[in-house]
Amino acid sequence: MIVVSSCLAGLEVRYNATHRLNDKLKQLVDEKKAVTVCPEVLGGLPTPREPAEIVGGDGAAVLDGRARILDRKGADVTAAYIEGAEKALDVVRKLDASLVVLKENSPSCGSSMIYNGEFSGVRFAGDGVTSALLKRHGYEVISEDDFMKRLEEL
Repeated sequence: MIVVSSCLAGLEVRYNATHRLNDKLKQLVDEKKAVTVCPEVLGGLPTPREPAEIVGGDGAAVLDGRARILDRKGADVTAAYIEGAEKALDVVRKLDASLVVLKENSPSCGSSMIYNGEFSGVRFAGDGVTSALLKRHGYEVISEDDFMKRLEEL
């Protein structure tokens, strides 16, 4: 079973109540070969919500207590992101997922790139909180772009 970010399957759960539909991933969900998860929603955050970024590091640093997640207005939403990551891990475990495809650049789901915490549009190499937690538990986590590259290679 594959687990995918809900927004990639067309669900309007992003911070601005939009989606980032990936037709191939939605097809897998429709065929019951993949299940959706949105860590932010699982953590209790509303849709829409203020955009948030990790300040002081990446998702691993958040899990270790060395960084925080703040929304654009300055509210600390770290606890909600950690709760959502833990609930996403529970879903992945229960499904015994073979692959997790998460939305790149997200403070929760980014699997190789995230924003730098300054709300300036600048990104750097790092994992979001959910991606970092899943990787710590041995799960393969990739971005939607990496997923599409794999399909091209087949």
